[in-house]
Amino acid sequence: MSKLPKKLLKKLENRKENNALRQLPISDNLVDFSSNDYLGFATNETIYSDTFKLILKKGASQNGATGSRLLSGNHPLYIELEKYLAEFYVSEGALVFNSGYDANLGFFSTVPQRGDVIFYDELIHASIRDGILLSNVKSYKFKHNDLEDLKSKCKTQAGEEIYIVTESIFSMDGDSPGLEALVKFSKKNSYNLVIDEAHAIGVFGANGEGLVHQKKLQKDVFARIITFGKAMGCHGAAILGSEKLKEYLVNFSRSFIYTTGLPPHSIATAISAFGYSISKEGKESRSKLGDNIAFFNKKIQDLKMDKFFIPSESAIHCCLVSGNTKVKNVATKIQDKGFNVRPILSPTVAEGEERLRFCLHSYNSKEELGLVLQLLSSYL
Repeated sequence: MSKLPKKLLKKLENRKENNALRQLPISDNLVDFSSNDYLGFATNETIYSDTFKLILKKGASQNGATGSRLLSGNHPLYIELEKYLAEFYVSEGALVFNSGYDANLGFFSTVPQRGDVIFYDELIHASIRDGILLSNVKSYKFKHNDLEDLKSKCKTQAGEEIYIVTESIFSMDGDSPGLEALVKFSKKNSYNLVIDEAHAIGVFGANGEGLVHQKKLQKDVFARIITFGKAMGCHGAAILGSEKLKEYLVNFSRSFIYTTGLPPHSIATAISAFGYSISKEGKESRSKLGDNIAFFNKKIQDLKMDKFFIPSESAIHCCLVSGNTKVKNVATKIQDKGFNVRPILSPTVAEGEERLRFCLHSYNSKEELGLVLQLLSSYL
């Protein structure tokens, strides 16, 4: 087998020297504080059973999609899911993509045109950054959740169309921008506001519609990106917007056009998961998660650890522990006690802002929440 080129070997060595080399984790039986399965839907037996019933009912018992959606892969279940999503999220149109990464790549590489300008939060997800890099537009970052900095940046740059990009819940911080003020600013200036709702879907809103919907702002947002792989516990994503935006994406979004579609059972799982989300049991899971978030925040205050944590009302809570070596050592100590808490290293986050990322779930007990924080307090 051919040797790896020297430049690539050097990059790997640099990662090792900085104690930042990524490795695939081994499955374990630790208490889950690391997965994005906030509501436990990924292993929910009712959703699994409902999916199987739907597959049989719709004649969708096939292993693969057989082709792209524009050729042979557009199973009728796609139409059912997109219609449901449009109604559920009060959107004219919904277009399903294979993943959140594909959706962001397909949107940002395709929708903004040469002569347009994109302003994006400096902590925006990598998939959005990659999509912007593939576009032909000028792009500028603004300080995290800083509307005044965004306003000042907008004054210095003109474009035929302006796109403002943020997340409703940031994946590495768990915090949220002031969505009402951001919508007001964008609306006043006729800017196109795009919000990634990946970590808000299922968690916020009476039926898990997300933070934008909970704040009744959906009609004033140009596009929302939602993913199924977090709280919904399945696979895929969708872009919500006008029917014309959907039509445009079908015709020009390369990550949509040139890929095999999702297999029908993945679409059936998404339909079942969204159906379960609005059920009594789904609402109870969301309520339990909300209680756990409140308990976790109170425990942080009781232990006087708030100076280490980024304020968050979401399912994501981050404790800043500077330095790759130190944060990995603390994570290992907590894992040795039976809790799956993962370190987030630089360069995933900025150097000096390394952290332990706690993902809370509806199925975490109060005892587990209290104990893991008690352990953490003894290691800081």
